[in-house]
Amino acid sequence: MSQPRAIVPGATYLLTRRVLRRHFLLRPDSAITQLVIYTLALSAQRYGILVHALCVMSTHLHLVVTDTRGELPRFLQRFHRLVALGTKVLRAWEGPVWDHGATSAVHLATRDALVEKIAYTLANPVVAGLVQHAHQWPGAKVLVGELGCGALRAQRPEIYFNSKNAEWPEEAAISITIPPVIANSEADGFRHEIAAKLDQYEQRARATLEQQGLGFLGRARASKVSPYKRAKTIEPLRELNPTFAVGRGRTDALNNAIAAVRAFRAAYRKSLEQWRAGARSIIFPAGTWWMRVFHGAAVDEGERAAA
Repeated sequence: MSQPRAIVPGATYLLTRRVLRRHFLLRPDSAITQLVIYTLALSAQRYGILVHALCVMSTHLHLVVTDTRGELPRFLQRFHRLVALGTKVLRAWEGPVWDHGATSAVHLATRDALVEKIAYTLANPVVAGLVQHAHQWPGAKVLVGELGCGALRAQRPEIYFNSKNAEWPEEAAISITIPPVIANSEADGFRHEIAAKLDQYEQRARATLEQQGLGFLGRARASKVSPYKRAKTIEPLRELNPTFAVGRGRTDALNNAIAAVRAFRAAYRKSLEQWRAGARSIIFPAGTWWMRVFHGAAVDEGERAAA
């Protein structure tokens, strides 16, 4: 049984979802880019999700979002389902599109964590040795300069989406926003911090490839790789699935985050034990999602609102 996770309105996350067996099904061509942006825009609008960063790699995708209403599981279910259904048609693919593992959702608890993980998201194609600079990646992405002033938009894909169904508008768009915890007056400084961190990631990646005597694949070759092939590089086993990130050297924030996670899990387990014993009036801790949505359990709304 997986550990319980608090789903609290206003939390910002780094989300990662991987393709089954590291196939290149999300190869960065125009059709996949259109599909991902269209479905992301519709799904985010439906569930009150703010989008801050995006990078769609051939074998996985990264998103940094804020869950304004505490609907993250609903958003992930719809978005990933639509991407999978569209990809199956585009690639004439039978069977699952996504890896069987759950989506990685890392709560970004500090400004330092936001800067690090947004820059990490944007730097992914460079770190992977595909292009020399993040802006050269041909797939769906967000650029630093678009944070807080850009938008993602796409026409309705011709595949899968019925033009006669009002659920699928001709065009879908969503703004690329600054995380709500960053004040408008700090937006320029926030972008500069991300740009500086991104530059660090890029320089480090270029130096690593140079030491190994390797070069970058290039955007043209990355766009033409067969979607049915699989990545051959060795990938470390994912033994840990982080719940949160606070940034390097933030010992105080780390201790606070650990204490909050432990407190929620302890309170949740205590409430669950009482529920299983028949106490249907028991109140679950703030952030409880599954028991509230699917079993009608009461949640401490006062704490939930304050959180």
